[in-house]
Parts: sequence; C-alpha cells; structure tokens
Amino acid sequence: MTLRTYAIATAIALTAAASLAMAQTKLSSGDLVSSLQGIEATPGLNAALLRQQAQASLKDPARANRVNREPLSAQLEKLAQITVAIQFDYDSARIRPESYRTVGLIADSLYHPYLQGYKFLVVGHTDGTGNREYNLKLSQQRADAIRDALINPFGISPSRVEAVGLGEEQLLNRAKPEAAENRRVQLINIGR
Repeated sequence: MTLRTYAIATAIALTAAASLAMAQTKLSSGDLVSSLQGIEATPGLNAALLRQQAQASLKDPARANRVNREPLSAQLEKLAQITVAIQFDYDSARIRPESYRTVGLIADSLYHPYLQGYKFLVVGHTDGTGNREYNLKLSQQRADAIRDALINPFGISPSRVEAVGLGEEQLLNRAKPEAAENRRVQLINIGR
C-alpha cells in the first residue's frame, strides 16, 4: 500500500467513524435497556460456540465469496440486542477515548433492574476488507477490549459478559462487504 493510498483509506475511515460517533451522541441508557430486555428462554448460544462456527466458516469453500455470504448464525439477529458504534484506533483493539461514553452507557444499562440476572454477548464485526483470518482475530481482540472495559473500570461481573469476534462472517450489508456499517459491535441478551 502506498502512502497516498493509506492516507486516502485513513481519511475515509475517519469520516465514517466521525459520522457513527455523532449518531451515538443521542444514545441513552434507556435506549439500551429497552432494546435488550424481553428474552426469557436461554437460546443456547455462547461465545465458544460462535467462535467454533466462525473458525469453521473460514475453511468452508461455499463461504469464500464475500458478496451475499449467508449469515453465520440467523439466531443472533432474532435476540434482544443493540448495535453500537465503538471507535478503535486504526488496525488496533485500543478503544478510542470518545467511545468510553458509549461503553459507560452499556455498563449503566447492565446495572438496570430489568437486566439484572441476564448474560450478554459482546459481538465484534469487521467489514470485508483484507484477510478473513486477520479480520476474525481483530474483531475478537476488539470484543475482548469492550468486555474488559465493562469489567474494569465499570465493575460488571465477568460471568455476565462473554466476547466473540465474528470478523466479516456476519455482514450487515452483504451486498457491499466493504461498507462501513459492517464494522460494528452488537450487545446481545443471551438469557439468564
């Protein structure tokens, strides 16, 4: 990658990140609580199972084409959840300081009486740019960083939060794998 190409890619990424960050300024703890409540039965999903499915998908020749790749788990989209914009340093799992407000709102919502006793998945996603294996690894590191931030300094019990990175295996915009909306973090209620 030339310096000019890198500069253009960085400018595009920063523009997309700024628009996502501006959209998150209206996010409230109440929005999170209302989006995350409502599940009573445990769906049988956990981070370990999703990690296994993501690793297996890398070897599946039917999933090699990024365009219109079927979701890895259709069940994920049916659960109580919210998608948030968490900004990270470029090509890193370091949460950018402007995103700590969003992480704090997530922590506040997990302390709400309606959500006490529930467990949650932090699911990290990337877009379809670059190497699939690398994207899977980076998304796991970013999901782990959010989980770690919820535990310390916010004090959420480690037994209530699991982290999994799905890389580009569960694209939001399957027709455009490189689209910015594919880079996202989901918080999903997986039951009691």
